[in-house]
Amino acid sequence: MTDNNADASILLPVLRQIPLFSNLDESLHHEIIQHIVLMYYPTDYVIFKEKDEGDALYIVKKGNVQIFHEPKEEGDLPKNIAEITNGGFFGEMALVSDNPRNASAKALVDSEVFILSKDDFKKLLDSNATLAEQVSAAIVDRTNENLS
Repeated sequence: MTDNNADASILLPVLRQIPLFSNLDESLHHEIIQHIVLMYYPTDYVIFKEKDEGDALYIVKKGNVQIFHEPKEEGDLPKNIAEITNGGFFGEMALVSDNPRNASAKALVDSEVFILSKDDFKKLLDSNATLAEQVSAAIVDRTNENLS
């Protein structure tokens, strides 16, 4: 688990940008950080594929991750959606949704990526009513924004 100050200094500003966590106070952010692990992905490693189960939030510590749609037909090229670099995040809705991944993710260069698993996130919510309430409110806000 991550608890050194260097990682916290990287993760705190990112957690504030993630809609699910933006309204949380710093003590809740620190609690979340305690459950984040750091993984290393070599160049061209596929982190997850479109239609995989969404099981984690990812935050790029160092590197470059491509988010893309798989080619629809043989001979087609993948359709690039985004490139996530240092301090960027992706996959956050997997923490609160049971929908499959709507895109694939691949490391374009050797990358260090923080991961918060859905299981750890659920344990956090179960043990912290304030966090659960605030995340629920953020989900409702985000859903309403997506509908309007």
